Amino acid sequence: MAVEAPRAREPYGSDPKRSRGRLRPEAASPTRNAFRRDCDRIIHSTAFRRLAHKTQVFVFHEGDHFRTRLTHTLEVAQIARSLARALGLDEDLAEALALAHDLGHTPFGHAGERALSHCLAACGGFDHNAQTLRVVTVLERRYAGFDGLNLTWETLEGLVKHNGPLTGRDGRPSGRYREHGLPDAIIRHDRVQDLQLWSFASAEAQVAAIADDIAYDAHDLDDGLRAQLFVLDEMAEIGLIRDILDEFRQVRPALDETRASHELVRQLITCLIEDVIAETDRRLQALGPRSADDVRCAGSQVGSFSTAMAEADRAIKHFLSPRMYRHARISRIMGDAEGVVRDLFDHYCAAPEDLPGEWAHGAGAGDAADRLRRIADFIAGMTDRYALNEHARLFKATPELR
Repeated sequence: MAVEAPRAREPYGSDPKRSRGRLRPEAASPTRNAFRRDCDRIIHSTAFRRLAHKTQVFVFHEGDHFRTRLTHTLEVAQIARSLARALGLDEDLAEALALAHDLGHTPFGHAGERALSHCLAACGGFDHNAQTLRVVTVLERRYAGFDGLNLTWETLEGLVKHNGPLTGRDGRPSGRYREHGLPDAIIRHDRVQDLQLWSFASAEAQVAAIADDIAYDAHDLDDGLRAQLFVLDEMAEIGLIRDILDEFRQVRPALDETRASHELVRQLITCLIEDVIAETDRRLQALGPRSADDVRCAGSQVGSFSTAMAEADRAIKHFLSPRMYRHARISRIMGDAEGVVRDLFDHYCAAPEDLPGEWAHGAGAGDAADRLRRIADFIAGMTDRYALNEHARLFKATPELR
């Protein structure tokens, strides 16, 4: 059987040869284009390695086969490349955005984020998306000539705006930032490198964002089944899942539960990917963009599920919410995890000398907000294990998170 060749880059796909460049100019690589170089820098970063030991939903000692932030990230990258390849977009840029999208996440998943947001309430809260920007522009210190990774403009704007514009043309915050304003990290960076916060991001950023949704839907169902929070037949209340189950059970009625679960996840991913390709292609053809900037200036996003599949996506999340994300066992563990993060933050505020090395050295610099943000930077970079070990070092009792 013939294998379909990758689709040639469309005029609305991002071209690394026409990148807007890096904040700090560097000589081009003789062997890699600008976006491939971004991928490599992200993979070799300290923050990327730490994702291996950061919670997705289940903390590390609940089992070796549950997703971590790293395995989730790799799944998103694979899906993002598949979408970009089928749509004639730049695969390397889509991959770079997928690889970096969770670098700002705290230990213990969203529980850690909630805790740090509470701790930083007086100075704007904590936003993992803004923290990702902070990681790749300030906190990584691997290069002799600059802080951060000095990624291309296209990668930075995609990380910041993958869910849509952050402001209106007048500069006023929009969307989820309308009430409390933009995070400080985004404001500071935009002053030195205009990321056009009023526009949409590239098509590559949009498909990387929806790849995240696809990965979440599939692997959270898989992990929930593995954790026995629900069983396969319960999922049949979701129309799309029921259709997939009915179809392959007609062909293989005696398939055992484990193989049936894997088959469901495999077919679900395929179904979601094919829908995004068809709907995104339809929107692009209707828009008729002749450049990546035409996509940015469109009045709506181009990377999307169809209306029917968007409803299926909502149904999956609605199913998972009470059975997984708000399950009593998960809620109890995540409540204890929030307590660990808050304890650490309060202790370092009271005793900054207990911060290690370079973190303690700069703990007294800047105003009060800067000092609190520095402590949050340190805690946000922790792995689950490191956070628990630090808590055990500083406190008499540490929860086991089981």
